[in-house]
Amino acid sequence: MGRHGENIRKRKDGRWEARYAVYDSQKEKKVEKSVYGHTYDEAKKKRANILYLLEKLPGKADVDVEKQEQNVSKNVLFATAAEEWLSTIKADNNLKPSTFEKYNMVYHTHLKGLLGETLLDKLTYSFVKEKISDHLSIVILACNTQKGIYCVLNQILKYASERYSILLPSIKRPTFNMYQKPVKIFTEAEQSKLLTVLEHQIDSFKMAVLLCMFAGLRIGELSALKWSDLDLDNKTLTIKRTVQRLYIDGAKSKTALVETAPKSSHSIREIPLPASIIKLLLRFQNHKEYIFGGDKPLDPRTMRNHYKKILEEANIASKTFHTLRHTYATNCVEGGVDTKSLCEMLGHSNVKITLNYYMHPSMDTKRKHAEKLYDFYKKIHGQVEGKAS
Repeated sequence: MGRHGENIRKRKDGRWEARYAVYDSQKEKKVEKSVYGHTYDEAKKKRANILYLLEKLPGKADVDVEKQEQNVSKNVLFATAAEEWLSTIKADNNLKPSTFEKYNMVYHTHLKGLLGETLLDKLTYSFVKEKISDHLSIVILACNTQKGIYCVLNQILKYASERYSILLPSIKRPTFNMYQKPVKIFTEAEQSKLLTVLEHQIDSFKMAVLLCMFAGLRIGELSALKWSDLDLDNKTLTIKRTVQRLYIDGAKSKTALVETAPKSSHSIREIPLPASIIKLLLRFQNHKEYIFGGDKPLDPRTMRNHYKKILEEANIASKTFHTLRHTYATNCVEGGVDTKSLCEMLGHSNVKITLNYYMHPSMDTKRKHAEKLYDFYKKIHGQVEGKAS
């Protein structure tokens, strides 16, 4: 429904009319013009695009601009709109560099080859849906990657709709065919072996791994820790920032360490630490700013390399650094930590994320439950036999 003052109305024939004023050089005065659409949004977008073209093409006759507006979407490729969208969001100061890199990678990896050479007016719902579905049926991707593809696709389609005044579909992500990678944790035996290695001739990298076992930090959060984040009185560690290696335009090495705010506002948090861990951590205290990096943040790649060597020393099969976080969460659950507390310690926005992704009983725990069930059956079986005799 049109709002007061917008100069948009619904006609008796069902179409929406959006009026605008333009200078007529022949009449030497402003005249009222109209564009039409089947919906309120369509009419509004058409008017906005004509005004945009008039601003970008000063001196052009209004009739030429209208013709250009009518034909522009027929000659624009999906790739053109996508690149424009990427340039627009890259200039957005509120968007984290890591988020832009993720969107950029998703587009170039999955969408450019599928839809890049397709004209905007050919992007019907069925056409786009079939292209994406066929792609995902061939390539097995994790659930979050599939979500990312649909997210970026719909943002590009929305941008193209507004920029070129063309009605483009929004593609609904299916609830099926979502492959979720199984969460891996260290078994109790592996944790024991790992702790043995960490305690033997401990250095700053072993201390970093040990800290993650007691705090569930992401590798970027660990790498960006400063001594000022440690509160000795309250025995807490505050997460205020993260660091990532990102592609930077013009950089000699193509990538650079970028320190930013944490993953989300909920990731800014306080984590309680055992007094013994704080005491051990203080053995590595110096006059440098960063706990593990010295005068600058620790490079996550350096941390991963040392972590890999630690696992080899402990004779443990290769697991990602994030496995430490999964293991921390699982141990907290099995130790009786309530879901809300764990959610806050992990820095999640809601408990649903904690329940779905991090609260996974280990095989050791499942085995204990199986043994308890066996003992239960044995007990009731003995009681039945006793009564029968």
